[in-house]
Amino acid sequence: MKEKKKLSLAMQIFIALVLAIVAGLLLGNHADFAKAYINPFGTIFLNLLKFIVVPIVLFSIMSGIISMSDIRKVGSIGLKTVLYYLCTTAFAITIGLIGGNLFKGMFPMIATTDLSYEAAETTSFMDTLVNIFPSNFIDPLYSANMLQVIVMAILIGFAIILVGKEAQPVITGVNSLNTVFMKCMEMILKLSPIGVFCLLCPVIAENGATIIGSLAMVLLTAYICYIVHAVVVYSIAVKTMGGMSPIKFFQGMLPAIMFAFSSASSVGTLPINMECTQKLGASKEISSFVLPLGATINMDGTAIYQGVCAIFIAACYGIQLTFPQMITIVLTATLASIGTAGVPGAGMVMLTMVLTSVGLPVEGVALVAGVDRIFDMGRTTVNITGDASCTVIVSNLEKKKEARKNKNA
Repeated sequence: MKEKKKLSLAMQIFIALVLAIVAGLLLGNHADFAKAYINPFGTIFLNLLKFIVVPIVLFSIMSGIISMSDIRKVGSIGLKTVLYYLCTTAFAITIGLIGGNLFKGMFPMIATTDLSYEAAETTSFMDTLVNIFPSNFIDPLYSANMLQVIVMAILIGFAIILVGKEAQPVITGVNSLNTVFMKCMEMILKLSPIGVFCLLCPVIAENGATIIGSLAMVLLTAYICYIVHAVVVYSIAVKTMGGMSPIKFFQGMLPAIMFAFSSASSVGTLPINMECTQKLGASKEISSFVLPLGATINMDGTAIYQGVCAIFIAACYGIQLTFPQMITIVLTATLASIGTAGVPGAGMVMLTMVLTSVGLPVEGVALVAGVDRIFDMGRTTVNITGDASCTVIVSNLEKKKEARKNKNA
């Protein structure tokens, strides 16, 4: 008897995505029902993902560092990763500003009187630098502070390498725990289609009318820029430095892309992203180091959103941004992507910083705050695709370096 062919995870998530959009549009007049009775199941799924992310990041980074058994190699990978993230973020904000200027004439002119927005307190770069380093062992794990968890994993991983043979029982323990949590992650990921449906349906039910409403052109501009950045910048980078066909890359990334779009959570998408990049051939130790770092500091999609929104807000206030102001926006958004790492709602915090840097009224954030979730779905998708492209590229560069070393040996 022939065994039935199971639907791939990507296909299951796609079906859930389509069903969620249809159900969301049908429930347009009953958004409260969708929010009260469908959304909680999506939240349960996201909670399960967030629960598994901290142990996965902690043990997979430690396991990756131990398997590299060379501190200099970790430093080399870290440097390549941060440089790539900074460069693509600068490209992203530039694309956002160009797109914003091209479509500016079609943006709606919304009245800016009676606008109020309570800006979240921004943290200075030096404070962020201090906050990267944990002051106790439990708190980063408890508060799921990803940057601090990464620093902990790196420190402990380095210590295990330096101790050597005596640390063998610890190495066995770390690898076993990593395997156990990976299996746990596999179990949770099987619920992805249900999670996707329950997360996306209420958003569509609530925002369906707004999408076709006054901000449609601003949203469309942002999404055009998201697609241009992903298709042009990532395709060129993956082809030239990653040695991979862009079509193969995007096909392999489909489950993570669809999940990121519906959940709007980079950290929540991390387990699926790890699975996708490893299937694309990226080495496990590199993906377990580069992806958690990217989920925290790489914000290409968010940078595009800053560019488009800055142009839109300036237009509503009747302000014409000058070229030097746009250069300031590029620099501010690029540095702010690391400066706001790990901050909840980082997109809005970054937008506040960008507006302040060029003297635009912070109250302007209120113009786009209502549909921030719709912007967020696109920018999260771009963010996680950028993380994956970096993983594929760094993995390929390291393989080439290793091959050269073996050839010269």
